[in-house]
Amino acid sequence: MALQAEVTSWKASGQTVVFTNGVFDVLHVGHVAVLQAAAAEGDRLVVGINSDASVRGLGKGADRPIHPESDRATLLAALRCVDAVVVFDAPTPLEIIETLRPDVVVKGGDYRTDVTDPSDPAYIVGSREVATWGGRAVAVPLVPGKSTTATLARIRKA
Repeated sequence: MALQAEVTSWKASGQTVVFTNGVFDVLHVGHVAVLQAAAAEGDRLVVGINSDASVRGLGKGADRPIHPESDRATLLAALRCVDAVVVFDAPTPLEIIETLRPDVVVKGGDYRTDVTDPSDPAYIVGSREVATWGGRAVAVPLVPGKSTTATLARIRKA
């Protein structure tokens, strides 16, 4: 995996690598705020996005994702705060986290760093693993009222 070599190089040069993930369908200001906050936790930000098949498996709705994974990846890669984007097929990014070994994993404020049960919806996937190699998990604030669900509800109502 070319990204693994790049992350290894960043870390070898003393840079802190941050990882966050999500669907990032219908990109909005709430997504950007979380990405900027994640980027502020280190020197390099890697964003994992759920593949189209993975999104369908999450039960977000029959019409999701709205935008295909290639479009979502392109939009995220164009953001100044994002250094790399990786698409994953699994329900969670755990395998990518274990492969890349970031220093920090970040999720939005609907997740919590004090949750240790992986079956709890507020658990930050990879937090336990990152801690074993000296890293940390961070939950960053969400922008109130900004979500893909809310945006799609307004569009569907119109």
